[in-house]
Amino acid sequence: MGGMPGLAIATVPAASHHGSSIGSTVDSLLDSVGTFLSQLANLSWFSLGLGLALYAVYLLLRSRALFHALRAAYPSERIRWRDVWGAYMVGYAINNVFPLGGGNIAQLFLTRVAIPPASYPAVAAGLSTGVIFDWFMGLLVMGFAFTQGVFPKPPDFSKLPAFDISFFASNMRFTLFALTVAGITFLVAFALLSARVKAFWERVRQGLTIVHDFPRYRREMARWQLASWIARFAAYWALLDAFHIGGSVQGALLVLGVQVVASVFPFTPGGAGVQQALLLTIFAHSPYVASFSVGQQIATAVLTTACGFAALVLIFRFRSFREVIARGRADRRDAGAVARA
Repeated sequence: MGGMPGLAIATVPAASHHGSSIGSTVDSLLDSVGTFLSQLANLSWFSLGLGLALYAVYLLLRSRALFHALRAAYPSERIRWRDVWGAYMVGYAINNVFPLGGGNIAQLFLTRVAIPPASYPAVAAGLSTGVIFDWFMGLLVMGFAFTQGVFPKPPDFSKLPAFDISFFASNMRFTLFALTVAGITFLVAFALLSARVKAFWERVRQGLTIVHDFPRYRREMARWQLASWIARFAAYWALLDAFHIGGSVQGALLVLGVQVVASVFPFTPGGAGVQQALLLTIFAHSPYVASFSVGQQIATAVLTTACGFAALVLIFRFRSFREVIARGRADRRDAGAVARA
């Protein structure tokens, strides 16, 4: 597929942003929010509504795949799909508001509560099975993105106007050191907990039951996740149309590539800083790119927050996101104390 008109020069201006600070990242986001608000009346509302509807379908299909993974781990338990969907939506909504993956704690807690006999290691392993197919698709998407001549290569990430990604890309020694320390810490913790390692890994294997049955994994997980990726692709096609950038196969796949990179750097809510920096670079030819870079995040965040809060109140009977995060952390501490005893 040919490149988008005018995109070949998109990576040049990014060089001036080397060493982006937290303040400049926030200022850039606020400027884009202002642009989005000023261009709000020019949006294609039908395309925006279609994009959000498809995005909701994407989340619904993905929750169905996670439901099958948990049902395989606990075949004798009655597990309701709406509980798995609700926990997923709460976690997704929290991650769009709070950085550093706080929503994952809430999703894990609510999912375990929905399956009374479940253990945290088994539930966490079951929920993590979705990553397998996601990383496979992510590699395909990134392989396509890097061939288009407009998507910054990893060595150029340090020049992007987003503090989180540019910091780690500019300080590779520190990044490698941090990864090494994390690896050593894991090994030390593993050795110290050796008395409980066998029981722990038995629960993890229980959570990964569906992965060990490939025909079932392909039928009950991979198919649902493939359908969710198609819905997600269609959603961004419609959102590109809504912001007058123009929906296309290339454009939607490039946005998906941005999502893949942003998921690795969750230091801002929803990876907002990384998404904006990459989108401003990739679609630099469009006068609507600043509006799109934050507008699509605001739109999907409003959608997921509304669904997540509704699930939180109507399904799980909590009153706020902060309450469920605090309860989740306390419940995990209690479970750890019981396991140690």
